[in-house]
Amino acid sequence: MRDDPSQDAILAALAPVVEGLAATFGPTCEVVLHDYRRGERSVVAVSGEVTGRRVGGALSEIGLAMLARGADAANDLNYVTRTSDGRVVKSSTMPLRDARGELFGALCVNIDVTALRRAGDILTALSGSGPVELPRTTFAHEFDDVVDAVIRTRELSLGKPLPALTRTERLALIGSLDERGIFRVRGAASRVAERLGMSRSGLYADLAVVRKGTEETS
Repeated sequence: MRDDPSQDAILAALAPVVEGLAATFGPTCEVVLHDYRRGERSVVAVSGEVTGRRVGGALSEIGLAMLARGADAANDLNYVTRTSDGRVVKSSTMPLRDARGELFGALCVNIDVTALRRAGDILTALSGSGPVELPRTTFAHEFDDVVDAVIRTRELSLGKPLPALTRTERLALIGSLDERGIFRVRGAASRVAERLGMSRSGLYADLAVVRKGTEETS
């Protein structure tokens, strides 16, 4: 990800917008500005208290997905997720591009709609329909926590501890992490290798196998 003067100019121009948007929508709104060049410390401005984000914090799984899409990244608007503490959040993530069209950051708006969701659940129950299960998203200050959440979800789906994975299962896990954009963040490979109980060089070797297989089947 190359630096460009226009990137800094765009971030500087959006900084006051962050506070303005959050103030406009009130206490249930949070606006976060990300600079993906900073990797695991991508949050450069934040206003509001919904997910507990702070300047210097990590990008979420949603940000990782945006990074993974790269040139194909587009506005992801009005999606609804549930936080680890059970709150329901309606969000929009809008990628930022420089003068060359290169993705380098994102502007995110999060609105706590828990109260509205509870009212909706009551109406749903009265109508006899079942509640809709929402995907959970990890919003954390430390990137390690985001990596752990992604890996833990995959570990639970496999039903076995990571050290017990077969090579095929390990390659599938690494491929899943790569699709989620984990390895686009500086230093992430070392963290993943540690959690898988393998060397970083071994992880890169497996990652090369996964990516080669993806290219051959595409």
